[in-house]
Amino acid sequence: MRERDRAGAFRESVTGADVELAYAGFDRFLKGEERAFDDVDDVDAAVVGVPYDGAVSNRPGARYGPAAIREASGWWAYISDYKGGLTNMQTGKNVDFGNLEVADCGDVPVFPMDHETTAESITAHVAALAAQTFPVLLGGDHYCTFPSVRGFAEGRGYDSVGFVQIDAHTDTVSESPVFGTEFHGSSTAQIADTPYVDYENVSQVGIRGYESPDFFEFADETGLNLYTMREVEDRGIGDVVSDAVEAAADGTDAVYVSFDIDAVDPSVAPGTGTPIPGGLSAQQALETMEVLGAHDAVSGADLMEVSPRYDSTEGTQRLAAYLLVTLLERAFAE
Repeated sequence: MRERDRAGAFRESVTGADVELAYAGFDRFLKGEERAFDDVDDVDAAVVGVPYDGAVSNRPGARYGPAAIREASGWWAYISDYKGGLTNMQTGKNVDFGNLEVADCGDVPVFPMDHETTAESITAHVAALAAQTFPVLLGGDHYCTFPSVRGFAEGRGYDSVGFVQIDAHTDTVSESPVFGTEFHGSSTAQIADTPYVDYENVSQVGIRGYESPDFFEFADETGLNLYTMREVEDRGIGDVVSDAVEAAADGTDAVYVSFDIDAVDPSVAPGTGTPIPGGLSAQQALETMEVLGAHDAVSGADLMEVSPRYDSTEGTQRLAAYLLVTLLERAFAE
């Protein structure tokens, strides 16, 4: 049966029994269907969590990020369900998340005291998803992005992958006298050390704080595409992200996007392990995902470093979920 809504449009009638409340049921990203890792070839995107923070250099807690992001994401599925679709007041676009096919494959097996085995597990599971659909990783600390990018490339059979990193930190430490070579500050260095990614196709947006004394020389020598927060403020986030994704896509098979929630100012998103003042606003972060989601080359993504226990308001995980919802909306649901 069809009825007119308050805006005058026809929609299928919905009863309360048809709608799962945001806080009810099992926590699945956007209330998506639970699927096995080998059964996602008919969906737009497949989500997997990595509850691992064994490679942090500051405050732990990102292991709780995947569950928190999933719980927060239920809001958009709920309101889309009972309203019969939504109008995005940012973009003016109509979107029905009920038509967005998202599967939730649960969590990758992790090994808290063994980062190498954890990395192998992430690579294998992301490769399985990437061979079938658009993979979305919920972190977890940023070390997990390195094996995820590797799995993304291997699963798709790509020779060359571009990498867009939205972050406060560059994560280009090749070796630390304290943390060694395998920690969340080395993830981009390890990604660029794979056969799939060169620094010339790595774009970093939102970088701020402090890096090593010769970092700008390093960026020039390697060809790293660096967009600091100062440049974001001077040029505008839309233009910067457009340039960043084009640089990453140039000459590559596809682009993988990694969003570290500490890219956002800690006054907005305090629930993270290494907060740095002076970051993106919530509006800038959302616009970032709008631009990235609309780019044809973007074929995989992650959202990292959400540590919900440092944010009693639950705002950090809510923003993290909204960022991924925005990316997927622009990519699949318009």
